[in-house]
Amino acid sequence: MNLINNRVVSERSLDHANLDPTAFMPLADGPVEFWIVLVSGFSQLCMSSFIDPLRYANRLSGRERFRWKLVSDEGTPVMSASGVRVCVDASLDEEGALVKLNRLPDAIVVCTGEGIAKYQSATLVSFVRLCARRNVKLFGLGTGAWVLAEAGLLSETRCTIHWDTMAAFSETFAGLKLTDALFVEQNGIVTCAGEFAAFDLAIKSVEHSCGADVARSVCRFLTADRWRDGDSCQSAPLGLRFSGPSEKLIRIIRTMENSLDEPLKINAIAQQQGLSCRQIQRLFLYHLKATPMRYYLLLRMARARQLLELTDMSVLQVAIACGFVSSSHFSKCFRDHFGEAPSSMRRC
Repeated sequence: MNLINNRVVSERSLDHANLDPTAFMPLADGPVEFWIVLVSGFSQLCMSSFIDPLRYANRLSGRERFRWKLVSDEGTPVMSASGVRVCVDASLDEEGALVKLNRLPDAIVVCTGEGIAKYQSATLVSFVRLCARRNVKLFGLGTGAWVLAEAGLLSETRCTIHWDTMAAFSETFAGLKLTDALFVEQNGIVTCAGEFAAFDLAIKSVEHSCGADVARSVCRFLTADRWRDGDSCQSAPLGLRFSGPSEKLIRIIRTMENSLDEPLKINAIAQQQGLSCRQIQRLFLYHLKATPMRYYLLLRMARARQLLELTDMSVLQVAIACGFVSSSHFSKCFRDHFGEAPSSMRRC
């Protein structure tokens, strides 16, 4: 029994007394079909953020505009990072056989979580490559971009991934055009930061297939006042993302993040941004309660921790990647910041 399709049918039976489905003029003929591949340890928040807007778009449109199927490596239930086991509809082998018969979905969505380098399988990588050869659109939610990169599909392609994995991602795969964005589409491949960014991506799909009226209605129904543009930065400090007066500060932070391996002097950043050192000092103290150099060091420490936890780079290699001239200086700064040595951050 296909639980997903049954759920779609049950949504149609809901009361539409306050809705006017005829007001929403469809922009696509048939339902858009997603095959959502769940990998062990996937983010349940990410999955729900993507699926539920599609579900409500079906309800508010008065017809099935979207259809989805959950898939796992072996067709068995998959455990999410939050400990919830989710049943699926098919295995990768079953869906791969359909792809070879040209029974294709509109898109494959790879939904993963932390530790993707450990959990991804050769079967999944082969399946993704097969779909790419058949020109099926590919979505990588969160660390799902890691799978697409492992399959060799992101070389010289503009892409994104969750900010907490960005440093390790760029160090592991060469030739990426990695950008700090909520979601990016290029060459038939969509990469998304995951978590709540999956909601923004889903609403964008609703807008494309059903129109802006349905997209706005879905947001209103889910008590979201709007959806964010894909190019919005995901890692801007809390409170700055939508603040007009702090746009200068966000540009400075972007400059810092792009030069962590070769830290710039503050006067060089000031000259590049057309500001004075005193102006930059005031911006950081007012918005972030830290000096520019202190905040710069925090960014370098955060990158170092990512690389130590998610890659096999040596402590010296991590030190160099984070702009330190020696492993001893790096280790001292790291210990002062985190209270333990860099080697103790290695994940088992």
